[in-house]
Amino acid sequence: MCPGSMMLLLRCLCAFMLLLSVSGGKLPEAEVQIEVMHRPFLCHRKTKYGDMLLVHHEVYFENGTMLHASRNDGDKQPMWVTLGIRQVIVGWDKGLQNMCAGEKRKLIVPPELAYGKDGKGKIPPESTLTYIIEVLEIRNGPRSHESFQEMDLNDDWRLSKNEVKEYLRKEFERHGYPPNDTLHENMMEDIFEKEDKNKDGFISAREFTYKHDEL
Repeated sequence: MCPGSMMLLLRCLCAFMLLLSVSGGKLPEAEVQIEVMHRPFLCHRKTKYGDMLLVHHEVYFENGTMLHASRNDGDKQPMWVTLGIRQVIVGWDKGLQNMCAGEKRKLIVPPELAYGKDGKGKIPPESTLTYIIEVLEIRNGPRSHESFQEMDLNDDWRLSKNEVKEYLRKEFERHGYPPNDTLHENMMEDIFEKEDKNKDGFISAREFTYKHDEL
């Protein structure tokens, strides 16, 4: 190996060791790059874990090629997602916090917070993805303390699947939207998968509580 190459190798090694020492021996965790493209002047509430968000979105590969746009593809309708229950990729759960209704953000999501080493469908492994996401509406999701009390119809301090689905149906009707049994069923299954820790078919008040640092 020539002297110049050896020096370059040593410099890279020193830089790597310095990085490890600064981070306590661990490589820095992957982060979502967030750019606020538009924020409304008035903001009555901001998104948090447990909220239901109505969003339009576009997704691009790193080279700028569009993969999907909700306004152009499929039924061209926005979709509802619940923040913080891994219904969407981790990059969304992290990047869509503290948003206002009407706000639009650009998220650059590394593969560790998207589809990782496996990829998904048309998305190759280790893909960095760019999302343009607009939040149209924010609702209290089926995960807040107040929502738990509303859902617990028989006051037994645990939620059945029927109680959760009934709450979702009422919430949709309250806001002028028709019931969507498929969406309600999927959201309910997501919630039970994450929160029914002992798999007894019910969610206790203790199981229902969010542990934000674990999400």
